[in-house]
Amino acid sequence: MEGLKVFLHPLIVTVILIILPPLLAAPSYDCPISFCGSSAYSIRFPFRMLGQQPAICGYPGFDLRCSKQGVMLLNLPNSGEFAVRNIDYRSQVVQVYDPLGCSASRLLTLDLSGSPFLSSLGRNYTLLSCPVEVTMSRYIPVGCLSNSTFSTVATKSVSFAIRLANRTACRIIGSVWIPISAYQDQEGLTSNLNMDISLTWDNPNCQDCAAVGGICGFTNTTMQDIACYENPGKSSKKAMIALIIVSIALALPAIAASIAMAWYICRDYRRAATWIATAATRNITTVTPENPTISHHGLVIGLDQLTIESYTKVILGESKRLPGHDDATCSICLSEYDVKEIVRCIPECRHCFHADCIDEWLKMKGTCPVCRNSPSPARV
Repeated sequence: MEGLKVFLHPLIVTVILIILPPLLAAPSYDCPISFCGSSAYSIRFPFRMLGQQPAICGYPGFDLRCSKQGVMLLNLPNSGEFAVRNIDYRSQVVQVYDPLGCSASRLLTLDLSGSPFLSSLGRNYTLLSCPVEVTMSRYIPVGCLSNSTFSTVATKSVSFAIRLANRTACRIIGSVWIPISAYQDQEGLTSNLNMDISLTWDNPNCQDCAAVGGICGFTNTTMQDIACYENPGKSSKKAMIALIIVSIALALPAIAASIAMAWYICRDYRRAATWIATAATRNITTVTPENPTISHHGLVIGLDQLTIESYTKVILGESKRLPGHDDATCSICLSEYDVKEIVRCIPECRHCFHADCIDEWLKMKGTCPVCRNSPSPARV
């Protein structure tokens, strides 16, 4: 008995020294998932949501806020607030737009100085204000910059703009920087200025970290140095296994003592083995993937496989746009959606997740992970 304890003591210490350091490698601060309106967002470093995440979760200049209308907003010091459409952490690109619906007008005064952002690749377009009768017959105006009297025309050709201004009553009113992919006709004209504005950032550079599925963050509360940490959504299973191993290691002395006591009391190995097997059999509850999970009170707490399969399942295309709420990440595993990944959406609340993630969740929980509503079978 004493020899067993002597053997187990160094074993337990060894297991703890091997298992615990990786668990302690995660940052010591908590950056929870943020909410804006009816949707949950996985806002990551360098961005943070004001009022929902502490200052250490974000880098200076990357603060977001949620409006009363449930729109996520980014403030550029010299250009005002823009609504956020999407954040690509791997490419370090954030897509923004005018919350009032006229991004073209915001491009006229866009000034990124004083912010950590840069404009993506694009081309300079000259804007002309023309009487309606000049543009009506030939040119398509920029809608939200035009009215019933004057139309705004955009062209990449400066010489064409000058000729048009000299030959007609049009006048040059300024220039804007827009993506090269905008639609153009033979004169380099475009009417498609009311589009999302793509902004990039170089500092902090977390592209390599995001490429391997990690998350950047400050190393401590002084907010000086940055390190790459494992995504908590992907590491949760590893952490759970590690905790189970540590728990088993700590429980080994008690287990050994119980076995020894049983041996001394029973004095019969076969009877002791039969008793242990019988006790273990009584405690086994079998749950198959095809059946809903059942609690020890006999109540159904998960959904059956047939119900889960009745919910919409799609393969994401190049746009990665979801059929439900247009979230950038799965709220269960906290990983970004990628092209050709399979997602499943709950019909009532239209929240979408990776199919594998939500299938396992619904078998155990039976409620939406975001809004906690209990879904019902989809109608065929």
